Amino acid sequence: MYSSDFLDTLTLLFPNRTAMPFISVRDIQIYYETSGKGPRLLYISGTGADLRNKPNIFDSPLADHFEILAFDQRGLGQSGRPDIRYTMEDYADDAAELLKALGWDHCHVVGISFGGMVAQELALRHADCIDRMVLCCTSSGGAGGHSYPFHEMPDLPEDEMNSLSIAINDSRHDSQWQQQNPDQYRAILALRNARNAGADEPGRETGALRQLEARIDHDTCARLTQVKLPVFIAGGAYDGIAPPQNLEAIQQQIEHSRIQFFQGGHDFYDHDPMAYRSISKFLMGDLDDR
Repeated sequence: MYSSDFLDTLTLLFPNRTAMPFISVRDIQIYYETSGKGPRLLYISGTGADLRNKPNIFDSPLADHFEILAFDQRGLGQSGRPDIRYTMEDYADDAAELLKALGWDHCHVVGISFGGMVAQELALRHADCIDRMVLCCTSSGGAGGHSYPFHEMPDLPEDEMNSLSIAINDSRHDSQWQQQNPDQYRAILALRNARNAGADEPGRETGALRQLEARIDHDTCARLTQVKLPVFIAGGAYDGIAPPQNLEAIQQQIEHSRIQFFQGGHDFYDHDPMAYRSISKFLMGDLDDR
């Protein structure tokens, strides 16, 4: 574990961004980065995320207002990839122990997609470390509905798989739209393919598969009534991975929550400039909690 003096020294040397390669958390080594000034914010990323893929959360408008801590979750990026069964509880406990190891007693939390599932478990298992929480494009599982079952994706040729994936991500971008807008379709596809850091690394496929397996048993729906902290639920109006009704089900279960939909699909926050503004306002306490 790094000492607080060492962390302070690095902050002075690298005021705009501090990369902290690895730290031991539970049974793995976790890669993480911190950047920015302001209220502390833990960012929990989505399926297959890798901090080496750019742009990432540090390039978002949130970086102008918060001290952000982001990390590669187990099985992903540069963090450990043990070939064992992972659970959502493992992911939540990883996040809690990372905060403890870095001396972050409490902070805001933003969870995106799979990271939103982890954030739900974090709030249920370690509520004392969270001030305010944002759940983006995610699902509770169970009676509240599951996100798209990527572990059941059919074995299709690459071109058909790309077409299906883009249509699921944003229901407006179905096969007909793709045929009518070939240039835009190719641009989206190129951007997706560019975010593929570490594609040939040993254990990459195994780690990604283990993460997908953890989603299968995800079910917080009935337990979400236990969450008493302020929660902002944000989604894309055209999301086919975590459709609007899944987010509405979460909102119905959490007493101190509000919900808002934005123009876009699963990655609505990259397309509707109002999204990050609303998230920032909520975390700063400038939006009503209901």
